[in-house]
Amino acid sequence: MVILWVLLTGIAYTTWLERKVVAHIQARWGPYLVGPHGLLQPLADGIKFILKEEIVPAEADKFIYWLAPFLGFVLAFLSISVIPFGEGFTFHGHPIMFQITDLNIGLLFVFAVTSLGVYSIALAGWSSNSKYPLFGGLRSSAQMISYELSLGLAVIGTLMMAGTLSLRGIVNAQSGSWHLFGANTFIPHWYIFAQPIGFFVYFTSAIAETNRVPFDLPEGETELVGGYHTEYSSMKFAMFFMSEYANMVTVSCLATLLFFGGWHGPVFGPTILRIFLPVFWFSVKVFAFMFFYIWMRGTLPRFRYDQLMSLGWKFLLPLALANILVTGFLIAWRG
Repeated sequence: MVILWVLLTGIAYTTWLERKVVAHIQARWGPYLVGPHGLLQPLADGIKFILKEEIVPAEADKFIYWLAPFLGFVLAFLSISVIPFGEGFTFHGHPIMFQITDLNIGLLFVFAVTSLGVYSIALAGWSSNSKYPLFGGLRSSAQMISYELSLGLAVIGTLMMAGTLSLRGIVNAQSGSWHLFGANTFIPHWYIFAQPIGFFVYFTSAIAETNRVPFDLPEGETELVGGYHTEYSSMKFAMFFMSEYANMVTVSCLATLLFFGGWHGPVFGPTILRIFLPVFWFSVKVFAFMFFYIWMRGTLPRFRYDQLMSLGWKFLLPLALANILVTGFLIAWRG
């Protein structure tokens, strides 16, 4: 419950941060009326969503229409359950892990759960019985299925180096520093230095998977009004909104765990700092990726659909396959 509360609060204030950052990029103020610097705006938005009148299209498939946002919300938050965000410690002989559950196939579980998210968007577009949501749902189906291939292939190089599907095991494999010419260096043993191409393919594909700019075609406000959630209002729309940001958090957490050493960082000071500093370093890295998401929204225009498909199938997919071949060759050559 504590983790869920922290996550929901973080998501709420990510919306505030996004509005503030994009406003400054565009030389605007952003939220500033509700609370100091607009810090109570997320609370006001939550109250508005709860009290807002709910409108259900007369011709909608009611059961699927209700199921779609709930499905997306549950799947988005379920993937967080296997994300480790700290090293943990021992209290009176009992291990305390900064993680809800530690699966030895944690990465596979995250990919399995997040891949089901396409059903939420596709069902929302179909069940509304309206052309604009349907177009958004169809776009999402093609986009998310296409980029899932590149997303999965991009992390294989990391898995080959770590030798495990456990997220905690992958982070532990990135401890210490790289060895060059038989000596330790100051360069952290993070896989971003060995897998820069894998990281590029992963993060680009993940942005497309989460339907964010410049890959937000399932929403496409300028063409589809609001895309797959055009006919949704009140808390159902809020559930889609929260699911999108929860998926952004998941993507940022995985990027941190797989390529940037997870919670590893300069740890110093007394025991209490050795316990909580790893959580701090992990949070800083995740925040950096979230900020990058926001920065792109205020910087890049939306791709055309043909550009989106060409990038996924003709560039990212071959690049991910080439990265696997090169990584396998180097591992075999060194081993």
